[in-house]
Amino acid sequence: MKIIDLRSDTVTVPDDGMRRAMYQAEVGDDVYGEDATVNNLQEMAAEVAGKEASLFVSSGSMGNLIPQFVQCPRGTEVIAHKDSHIFHYELSSMAAVAGLMQRPVDGSDGKLTVSSIKNALRPDIYYMPRTGLIEIENTHNAAGGTFYSISELKLIYEFARNLNIPFHMDGARVFNAAAALESAVKEITQFCDTVTFCLSKGLGAPAGSMLCGSKEFICEARRTRKMLGGGMRQAGILAAAGIYSLLNNTEKLKTDHQHAQLIASSIKDSKSFELVSDVIPTNIIYFTAKNEYPQSVISSFREKGILFSGGEMMRIVTHLNVSVDDVKKVCEEIENY
Repeated sequence: MKIIDLRSDTVTVPDDGMRRAMYQAEVGDDVYGEDATVNNLQEMAAEVAGKEASLFVSSGSMGNLIPQFVQCPRGTEVIAHKDSHIFHYELSSMAAVAGLMQRPVDGSDGKLTVSSIKNALRPDIYYMPRTGLIEIENTHNAAGGTFYSISELKLIYEFARNLNIPFHMDGARVFNAAAALESAVKEITQFCDTVTFCLSKGLGAPAGSMLCGSKEFICEARRTRKMLGGGMRQAGILAAAGIYSLLNNTEKLKTDHQHAQLIASSIKDSKSFELVSDVIPTNIIYFTAKNEYPQSVISSFREKGILFSGGEMMRIVTHLNVSVDDVKKVCEEIENY
């Protein structure tokens, strides 16, 4: 039985072309800065993000932790949305490793505003912590793949700059935001100081993320990556997959979004399920069962070869390994459930 895995876009696997690129990759010792393929990927990523430099890191979590560690004095606070990935799914590394405090902020659609950030800033009193970093997630996982408009980003960026507070974007799925906005990634990331984006989600590489920023920042980031155990040697084998993904897979994200719309439409029309939100901005769908526990639904669909993730809600994430025929089967099973 074929398995249609919709738990996450992290489950993507390399295609034949990506595997050939990995096999043929020129490699060296990246800790010495001598892996030509890693260097090429870093140059490409910096260009894509419109930044001076970039660094290949093993994961998005590491890519988000390094800016906190480099830019924030210990004991300062990180302002981010209360449902952000860095608060819930990165093992409190900001506290355990970087010595920082969470400053959770509410906001509709998983987004911060200048007003909400202003309200979270502490008075300038010596016994209160200062803000060390403002962080946003774009697209926002827990909010169902929502994204910021470019004008929204500009307002926050200019506000942060006026206060001399670094502004980091967790852009794990920023290419999805770019596809939805029909814009280049650098049009989005021009309005942040640092940005992380994942190669291993919708872009289909097996591992790795890119951290982008100024040359000075990336120089310090490289030192911190080594401190965290993230110095890799012949990493060009993985970097080659990242280069392939940037060259071949970014345009496929539009298809993922179209597939998400089709599945969401079936959920909306079904007798058994409800969408958490009628608006599906990108490739993430949250939904609930009307008269059944989510785990029962998940188990039932698993028997049919369809995998969802979920707790109180269920989640479907479309990706490049989900075909048109897969989507049709999923829609049929949802409608007939």
